Parts: sequence; C-alpha cells; structure tokens
Amino acid sequence: MTRILADLPDEDIKWLDARAAEQGKSRASVLREAVQAYRAAGEQQGIERFFGIWAGRAQADPQ
Repeated sequence: MTRILADLPDEDIKWLDARAAEQGKSRASVLREAVQAYRAAGEQQGIERFFGIWAGRAQADPQ
C-alpha cells in the first residue's frame, strides 16, 4: 500500500473525523472506502452512459 499526502480544507477534515468517529474507524480507513466507492460508481457510469446510444436510429438495410 502506498502512503499519500493530501491537503484538505479544515472543514473537510472536521467532517471526515466526525464520520470516522461515528463508524469507529480511522480517518485513513474512511478515505480508502470513499475512494473505492468513487471508483465503483465511475465504472458503473462508464457502462451505463452507453446504453441506448443507438436508440431512435433507423436500422441499416441488410442487403
């Protein structure tokens, strides 16, 4: 696992610390889970945005 350094606004740190305390987890654990959820949501959107892309187009004549 690679360690990173990120600068966040104080308000975001307060929010993050509150979420971590509510869940009984470390700040780092909450951040890891957030990144995993963000990736999963992005992968779903990548596929879903192409559904129906050909809707409304005339089908080619198969001659």
